[in-house]
Amino acid sequence: MVTSLIILLIILCIALGLFVLVQNPKGGGLATGGSGSNMFGVQRTGDVLEKGTWVLLTLIVVVSLAITTIGKSGSGSSSTGSKIDDQINKAAVPSVIGGNNPAATTPAPKAGDTTKK
Repeated sequence: MVTSLIILLIILCIALGLFVLVQNPKGGGLATGGSGSNMFGVQRTGDVLEKGTWVLLTLIVVVSLAITTIGKSGSGSSSTGSKIDDQINKAAVPSVIGGNNPAATTPAPKAGDTTKK
């Protein structure tokens, strides 16, 4: 599920990039140069491309939030823990300074020995 949403997100991002590149600049900001000609830009194609840009932007936000929600809830993964958690749980207990492990040097009690030390 997460993989398909990520692929959809990549496709939406590429489409948004293409929509932005196809648009003609409207001459706002620093590009105006003080001239009043072509003040409103291209009429019809600009409206369609602008609305398409907003729709793609909205879809990207929705898909991104869906990926985040699925990732946090853990329903997208098949196991209960991650590989990092498994490695942390399997980490070896550090040895005592000097390399002696007291558990290994202490003799095991005999089966018949019931005395406590």
